[in-house]
Amino acid sequence: MREKTTFSPEGTKEFGRALAQELEAGSVVALIGPLGSGKTVLIQGICSGLGVAEPVTSPSFVIINEYPGKIRGTFVWVYHFDLYRLEKIEEFIKLGYEEYFYGNGITLIEWAEKIRTFLPERRVEINLEIVSEKERKIFVRRFES
Repeated sequence: MREKTTFSPEGTKEFGRALAQELEAGSVVALIGPLGSGKTVLIQGICSGLGVAEPVTSPSFVIINEYPGKIRGTFVWVYHFDLYRLEKIEEFIKLGYEEYFYGNGITLIEWAEKIRTFLPERRVEINLEIVSEKERKIFVRRFES
């Protein structure tokens, strides 16, 4: 497990940009943390590191946004799930999550704890904690199958 403390939203984004360089096609990144802990900010940094040019916002009402990106110069789709408003697991299942989780894109999931039993064995899990108004602790753990 890796731990990082950031002291500003920009620091959290910078960590995300660096983390993006460690991902590969097919990566699933599960983010867990309370409201306001920096999940979306971290995803914005990851997307920036993956060359996503358009603004990255939480898809709270549509559940998923798709962005074109690049990983080491090769095109890749970046899938951004936000499960905050997910009320019934059936909504998630109907999305056809297997295509995202087991495809060639990069899948980023906010509120991943809501679908823990559906997460692939091979994933990156990130837990975020609020220390103070600007300080965050970020814990990164890789699960390999």
